[in-house]
Amino acid sequence: MNKGFMLACDGSNGAGKTTVISGIETHLKQRGIEVVMTREPGGTKISEKIREIILDPSTPEMTEMAELMLFAAARAQHVREKIIPALEQGKVVISDRFDAATFSFQHYARGLDLNTITTINRLALGDFKADMNLILDLDPQEGLKRVKSRGEGLDRLEDEQQQFLQRAREGYLLQAKNDPTRFTVIDASQSKSTVLAQSIELVDKLIDQHIKLSSRV
Repeated sequence: MNKGFMLACDGSNGAGKTTVISGIETHLKQRGIEVVMTREPGGTKISEKIREIILDPSTPEMTEMAELMLFAAARAQHVREKIIPALEQGKVVISDRFDAATFSFQHYARGLDLNTITTINRLALGDFKADMNLILDLDPQEGLKRVKSRGEGLDRLEDEQQQFLQRAREGYLLQAKNDPTRFTVIDASQSKSTVLAQSIELVDKLIDQHIKLSSRV
């Protein structure tokens, strides 16, 4: 590819993002496509340090605005240091969460002003945006069961009330409804193999289209 392609995999906690992302990575590498894996918040040394602060369950006193600005700071570093350089080299970037998560969790779930979030996110991203947002949709109660079954402790956001997580889920679905060209929703209550197969089929189609368009430039 002359120009890289970015896929953001997002959605409900416990929906199986890790499994899907790993499966897509393996599939694309088998196709001979160079893949860069990353996550939000995180992806770079600075952004990973910010991640530790954001998700630390021992800091429940963190204010909503501080949380929003920390996410934006991590994203600003992430995009400029890691994502854009990879895309310029013609690589496929797959990110575990991206800016759709900020709108879902900070606006729809927390209730922060949409214009404020849009402004801060624009400062972090400039004109940059992912080529595709894959949303894995799952009922929050089922997602929480899956997270707890891993035997790991909950991070600060996973430990929120069910109503909070339900509002975040609705936020993802509304974003997908409002921008169907950039968002695709997959029912994550299906078997892991089915969810992965549907995800790979979608990504193959999008990347093939992207390669054709890039070759014409």
